[in-house]
Amino acid sequence: MKRFLKVDDIGDLKQALKDAFEVKKNPYAFQELGKNKTIILVFFNSSLRTRLSTQKAAMNMGMNVMVLDINNGAWKLETEQGVIMDGDKPEHIKEAVPVIGQYCDLIGVRSFATFENKEDDYSEKIINQFIQYSGVPVISLESATRHPLQSFADLVTIEEHKTVDRPKVVLTWAPHPRALPQAVANSFTEWMKEADVEFVVTHPKGYELSDEFTEGVTVEYDQRKAFEGADFVYAKNWSSFSDYGKVLSEDKDWTVDEEKMALTNNGKFMHCLPVRRNMIVTDGVIESENSLVIQEAANRVVSAQTVIKRMLESLK
Repeated sequence: MKRFLKVDDIGDLKQALKDAFEVKKNPYAFQELGKNKTIILVFFNSSLRTRLSTQKAAMNMGMNVMVLDINNGAWKLETEQGVIMDGDKPEHIKEAVPVIGQYCDLIGVRSFATFENKEDDYSEKIINQFIQYSGVPVISLESATRHPLQSFADLVTIEEHKTVDRPKVVLTWAPHPRALPQAVANSFTEWMKEADVEFVVTHPKGYELSDEFTEGVTVEYDQRKAFEGADFVYAKNWSSFSDYGKVLSEDKDWTVDEEKMALTNNGKFMHCLPVRRNMIVTDGVIESENSLVIQEAANRVVSAQTVIKRMLESLK
């Protein structure tokens, strides 16, 4: 595996899950693969779970870990081509990335959508330049359009907690005071399409995701109807794709609460965190015994370590 950006990069999902549960059972069994190998984690944006879980996963593999915060302790990077660099960015990505590649065996990159230009965001300009110029395998730690390590961890969590062979999984939009990227929603949709689940997306009109991700997916604009019989409810806010980056609604009627969860099949609540309590979800739901948010976060180590293991094996 030379890159991990989306579900297609993981290959057969059943085998990926088998590998993940092997890693979870024996997290220190593969340290020879990582011995004397180095991973650099590059963050253009803030992080808690992604930073810590990926560091932990790499250390479980016996790797050396370096973390670089762009714009905070490093030179700001110019990412445009052909520009006169007379502004506040003294280093170009075309020099910085090959240098980073000289210092490591794997690179992880976190770079959110900027909402400045839809085409730039959806072409994944930043992470694709790391792939193009680094010379080493690249892992997405969340990009402009996807968050594959989160989605892989979500799938592991669903597999662990499902009570029926083919559970109903609902992705629901929920209100938020700021404009957030579509990355988690896109990625979760992409992974659920490949998983053995009944999958439904529910959101207010105007919040449709790109057809690239939702083709063939059931979209239900009535949230309560979507929740009926659900085994898992995954809540997430995202801004508009069509009116790119705009907040069209903060309708609190879309908050996930106890009344809506009562419509489910004793459904489990999921969220990637951090979560805005009593906007995305009520205290009663997130603190209930059916909340899986901590288990999801724990499985971020598992998803990251499974990907790192596969990448290290490809270097042999």
